[in-house]
Amino acid sequence: MKDMQSQTAVVLTEIQELQSRATDALRARVAPNGRPDAEALEVHQHAAHALSWLATYVEALTQFGAWAETATGETEQLIAQIGFGEYLTQILGGIPMSQTEFARLSDLDIDWQPSDAARDLMAGNTPDARARLAALIADNRGSATFGKTGLDEDLEMIRDQFRRWTDDKVVPYAHEWHLKDELIPLEIINELAELGVFGLTIPENLGGLGMSKAAMVVVSEELSRGYIGVGSLGTRSEIAAELILGGGTDEQKAHWLPKLASGEILPTAVFTEPNTGSDLGSLRTRAVKDGDSWKVTGNKTWITHAARTHIMTLLARTDPDTTDYRGLSMFIAEKTPGTDENPFPTPGMTGGEIEVLGYRGMKEYELAFDGLVVKGENLLGGQTGQGFKQLMQTFESARIQTAARAIGVAQNALELGLQYALDRKQFGKSLIAFPRVADKLAMMAVEIMIARQLTYFSAREKDQGHRCDLEAGMAKLLGARVAWANADNALQIHGGNGFALEYQISRVLCDARILNIFEGAAEIQAQVIARRLLG
Repeated sequence: MKDMQSQTAVVLTEIQELQSRATDALRARVAPNGRPDAEALEVHQHAAHALSWLATYVEALTQFGAWAETATGETEQLIAQIGFGEYLTQILGGIPMSQTEFARLSDLDIDWQPSDAARDLMAGNTPDARARLAALIADNRGSATFGKTGLDEDLEMIRDQFRRWTDDKVVPYAHEWHLKDELIPLEIINELAELGVFGLTIPENLGGLGMSKAAMVVVSEELSRGYIGVGSLGTRSEIAAELILGGGTDEQKAHWLPKLASGEILPTAVFTEPNTGSDLGSLRTRAVKDGDSWKVTGNKTWITHAARTHIMTLLARTDPDTTDYRGLSMFIAEKTPGTDENPFPTPGMTGGEIEVLGYRGMKEYELAFDGLVVKGENLLGGQTGQGFKQLMQTFESARIQTAARAIGVAQNALELGLQYALDRKQFGKSLIAFPRVADKLAMMAVEIMIARQLTYFSAREKDQGHRCDLEAGMAKLLGARVAWANADNALQIHGGNGFALEYQISRVLCDARILNIFEGAAEIQAQVIARRLLG
């Protein structure tokens, strides 16, 4: 192959121009007057989502290309070669949005005649390259990642610390917690608090460690590699802290953030309602002023870790004359942690568990409020009508963190698939000796690195104070698909044993499936990305 770096620069410009043409073509259909028309966007939803996936691939390859410039080792060079080859081929032939839906250039009324440089890169994903990468992965299966990530030394030290802790305290026990459908033990939560996980990005003057979102990504990756539930414990505090940092009064920040950071209090996010799903603007749970307090009445669902938490960041309608997001307010609602015998002892609220396939370590609940009292001082920011805006400000961090969890799950699937492929013998040799098994493992490693670089980029953008809702959404969209593909392929490598509950990959498959749904279902995420691109 010719010099890959010079080819990459040419091809990245080429596909960026392709995305620009696709955007203009779709804009002509759905935004003839300059702003996207909601009805037209819905009629042309498949095309809009095709644009979102194309733009996600373009951004992913742009960041992957920046990483590839530093790829000096053989493993990294092969990952770069195969990754560009595969993703460019998919752009030309069809990007998988799901198992049966593809984003094709014809959906956007454009075509692409790849340059010679593009065709050279597309030719790089060869059977020999994949076989060699699989062999290198097998030789280095004890390493934290397969291929250097491009992070600085401090972040890699953080990764190593949390990888070792996860291997010691989480990996040996996670499958039992899942099979018994048990809450993650409080001892684990206490140790996470001691490690600073709950205050990782909270400023030091407010009790946290004041670290970067990039550090949060690395920590979330490694904890989720052990068990998504453990990785997600940090998400609860991340969302609550973001809400209070972005929308709280000085008094609320000083009171709540040190307690969140230390793990003295555990939060849960109480937003979704039974009939609203992603349509948060139509929430019906109401909060009515009652003297110096508020009384909350209504129903919520899919509330993670609701029973044993101390506070709820609760979204409710304070203006009964509104039917959209403008009448919503956010509260820091206090509650008493429950027990197995009495999970919801707080007056004015009841709840029931929702039994789920995976993501079990914190449990999911339906909640009902009937006059739950919330102190007046716990109205976030001290102003009504700001709840939806306050929540939107947290979505960047939440989606970056979810992308990181997806990478951790994908990495776990790869490691389980690899170990089984090495140990299992068929027809006198290890499974990894068969090309289609090796192909799966190689592509799993490649896609992890692509999703990883996009996620790291979105975290860096957030750390630099740049708006990054687009990049964060893309990282979440791609990361979730990669996690599910990796889990599915790793289970396939296990064959019939993968279908047995005793094998860990059965849990990882169930856990991976939720990533395409929470923090914005893939379809909603693609719609949001399309609106931003077209706006």
